[in-house]
Amino acid sequence: MPMLTTHPERHLVQRIGWLRAAVLGANDGIVSTASLIVGVAAAAAGRAEVLLAGVAGLVAGAMSMAAGEYVSVSSQADTEAADLARERKELATSPMLESGELSSIYQARGLDKATADEVALQFMAKDALGAHARDELSITHITTARPVQAALTSAATFTSGAAIPLLVAWLSPLGSPMIVAVSVASLLLLAILGAIGAKVGGAPVTKGTLRVAFWGALAMAITAGIGKLVGTAV
Repeated sequence: MPMLTTHPERHLVQRIGWLRAAVLGANDGIVSTASLIVGVAAAAAGRAEVLLAGVAGLVAGAMSMAAGEYVSVSSQADTEAADLARERKELATSPMLESGELSSIYQARGLDKATADEVALQFMAKDALGAHARDELSITHITTARPVQAALTSAATFTSGAAIPLLVAWLSPLGSPMIVAVSVASLLLLAILGAIGAKVGGAPVTKGTLRVAFWGALAMAITAGIGKLVGTAV
């Protein structure tokens, strides 16, 4: 009888950790820096002021993204660690109750009681904590919080995204040409970013592209309008 073999599979959900941080970082870098440049340029500021605002926005934004991601994901990691510690204690003090808990979970998913009891006992014998982490707490190697990875990914992608509108502003003439150039370049980048994010994540490309571009355009339009009003008032 021929032996059954398995083939390796790469599921899109495995990318969710770094993909979320990467898309958020790059998108925020483009939108916030482009909006800042457009707003300052619309206020009739000089080239030095516009570029200084852009550089300051890039540095501050990258640091903010890294810190924010690290803190938020660290909180998730702390919660996961606390849940696992509590589960480890319960397994040590009440193993049969925990086995019954696993069996109840499997019965709710469609197994009959006898099969669910047997599956629970076998999982408990091999890796009790791993079974409860996966099936009771929904903690797996895919969803496990990774604070450092999230922070570095967000900072790097924010910097990469912010650098493009800043470079366009540096190469463009001051005034309306700079505003148009930065806006167009940023919207194109946002559309490309939305398409790439959707493609990598397995989502509809058109929907992802339009969603990212729309909110980026709205942010820049509002900022430009505020900059224009402030510049006129001053």
